[in-house]
Amino acid sequence: MSSTILEQFVVLWVVIDPIGTIPVFVAVTAGMPPEALRRTAVQAAGVAALVLGFFLVLGQFAIDALGISLPAFQIAGGLILFLFALTMIFSLPGSGSNPETEQGDGMPAIFPLAVPSLASPGAILAIVLLTDNSRFSVPEQAVTAAVMLSVILIALVMMLLAGPILKVIRQSGAAIVSRIMGIVLAAVAVDNVIEAVRTLITTG
Repeated sequence: MSSTILEQFVVLWVVIDPIGTIPVFVAVTAGMPPEALRRTAVQAAGVAALVLGFFLVLGQFAIDALGISLPAFQIAGGLILFLFALTMIFSLPGSGSNPETEQGDGMPAIFPLAVPSLASPGAILAIVLLTDNSRFSVPEQAVTAAVMLSVILIALVMMLLAGPILKVIRQSGAAIVSRIMGIVLAAVAVDNVIEAVRTLITTG
């Protein structure tokens, strides 16, 4: 059982990627007061937990009914992340769409932090696979839910610790980081799409 839990933790850590969420969090919360920053982190973690929890309970039925594949999720998530990365790179000071002007109204917490950063297409599919009703009992699925919540909790702690980073680099530094991380995020998004296309080609 312990090895199974460890395997699930590793899988969910990779697909939820708490560390990879930090650059996105720093970018979308630049300029927010500390209270709004904490509220955004908590909201993002909460929404991600709800989304993944939904797919943990009902995801298998929904995906089977719609006939959606993992590559389709990966391509969709990659395109969404790429579009957001473009806003990070080309956003202009004073623009209403600039993430740096958000004051924690909940929107950055939902997109892109909760979805598709934390509750990514890969995380959704991983949850569905790890709670397959034909292979796992209800107690085993409950353990998977606990592991998922622990990874999201770690992601929340990492986002909250991003506050001191903003104090050090200040507003101008946050703007630079936002654009650099936008380039990195764009590369990650393109890589997701390429991986999905490669999977489609190899599997036919």
